[in-house]
Amino acid sequence: MRIINIALFSFGMSGRVFHAPFIAIHPGFKLVGVLERNKQESLEFYPDIHIYRSLEEVLNDSAVELVVVNTPTNTHYEFTRQALMAGKQVIVEKAFTTTAEEARELHHIAQRQKRMLSVYQNRRWDSDFSTVRQVVEDGLLGSITEAEFHFDRYKIALSSKQHKEIPGPGAGLLNDLGPHLIDQALSLFGMPQNLFADIRTIRPDSQVDDCFTITLFYDDKRVILKSSLLVKEPLPAFVVHGTKGSFIKSRADVQEAALLANVKPSLVYWGTEPESAQGLLHTEVNGRTIREHVHSLQGNYYHYYEGIYQALTRNIEPPVTARDGINVMEIIEAARMSSRNQAVVAVS
Repeated sequence: MRIINIALFSFGMSGRVFHAPFIAIHPGFKLVGVLERNKQESLEFYPDIHIYRSLEEVLNDSAVELVVVNTPTNTHYEFTRQALMAGKQVIVEKAFTTTAEEARELHHIAQRQKRMLSVYQNRRWDSDFSTVRQVVEDGLLGSITEAEFHFDRYKIALSSKQHKEIPGPGAGLLNDLGPHLIDQALSLFGMPQNLFADIRTIRPDSQVDDCFTITLFYDDKRVILKSSLLVKEPLPAFVVHGTKGSFIKSRADVQEAALLANVKPSLVYWGTEPESAQGLLHTEVNGRTIREHVHSLQGNYYHYYEGIYQALTRNIEPPVTARDGINVMEIIEAARMSSRNQAVVAVS
């Protein structure tokens, strides 16, 4: 089996929780190093890796084939550009970039350099969304007429991560949780024709957006995406209505909880939600009305990395493409324009 050497550009929550554990259990990948400019926290978890002290040191290491740009969003464009120009294959954390133009330019650079460029949209492999996708694609609801996706939290205190709270490129909730909701909607329903958005700042002392509602307009349906940092009692994360019935599903997020507790992922008993989190299906099947809970599919972010391995070894598209990332950034830009002008905006 071909072994692909990987380096992470940071070892904060993203590196420790969402990337390194899945790289470590994949037989085709080897985590060879982490960029930590002043610390060496990654050695506690992976004692055999190398600590890089500068971006240049990573990019000049010919043993590193694939890098993960998991630094603050406002660094994504420049770090990814440099990595691609250095001949590296690249995974970029969400949000892909701070503008759609930056995303398009990175896509062009990757094409010229003949390098893979993928955005880490891991929430496609959550148990809750995987179950919603299966219900929709199996046609259990008929033709979809409306869907509403929520990603809410209660965090009245400002984050200690200044890049999230100080106004500037990449800051705010729309750039933080927005890419998850938008990517899920686009991967399931495709690009809309138009949208309307209301983006607000509602927390005391907050200087960035921390609440938004985006309505995506399709010819035959409406898809509403909502997120807020002031939701004490969460609503269902997914509500989908169709011509035959409805499906309602909560957000369980079992993978993140386990990873934060330093539980090592596996391919067997991993990402499986408790029965209490099962979604409710109320629909018609073969002329018979049913109202029952649906067994949740297993979620596993490992499948993203397996898709990356297949892309690099078989020369096929990665599981999330740069084009996917561009689409998300175009929705974000259109949403900001819509909210500013309080108007419906056409999606490019």
